[in-house]
Amino acid sequence: MNEIKHHLTDALLMAYSAGSLPEGFNLVVATHISMCDECRARMHEFDTVGGAVMDAEAPEGLSDGSFAATLALIAAEPKDAIVAKPAKGDLPAPLQDYVGGNLADVKWRKVGGGVRQAILKTDKSASVRLLHIPAGAQMPDHGHRGTELTLVLQGAFKDETDRFGAGDIEVASEDDHHQPVAEMGQDCICLAATDAPLRFNSWIPRIAQPFLRI
Repeated sequence: MNEIKHHLTDALLMAYSAGSLPEGFNLVVATHISMCDECRARMHEFDTVGGAVMDAEAPEGLSDGSFAATLALIAAEPKDAIVAKPAKGDLPAPLQDYVGGNLADVKWRKVGGGVRQAILKTDKSASVRLLHIPAGAQMPDHGHRGTELTLVLQGAFKDETDRFGAGDIEVASEDDHHQPVAEMGQDCICLAATDAPLRFNSWIPRIAQPFLRI
């Protein structure tokens, strides 16, 4: 794998450690951590700090039945506490659970220009999808109404900010506007999550946007 140059922010790592991210963002962060030694080490540091803070808090008394209620909440917990464990296939392990296997098992849907996507089932607080972009193809230029996390799984893309190769993650905000272009030589496969619809400049993507759920 290429050297990873683009990493998670401290804010994202702390939110992941605290369990306060939307499920879709949790999936992207966990997938990156499973690929990136540096971010995995930083995440463990935040876990340690969080544990120390909890140890320093004064104990609170518990009501009768609180233990049983806690166990019931754990049993009903959705799949948002995603563990960044090593992969045993051609997709990182956190992602395999959502795809139901490896790349061959992804249910792609054509979205135009040779680009394909597969929307993954998560809660409604963020939308997450796999993108398969042919080598040399470009995505529509767009801005953001919220935050977009884009993790490269295979190949690479360039935009107005930099080059992003396998393992790199791009964190885009409302201040960012870009047009990703997949590098020649290998198709680019990305995992992307957004917490708000994208802002397209061209009218064709805007018309298609409700149907493509981006």
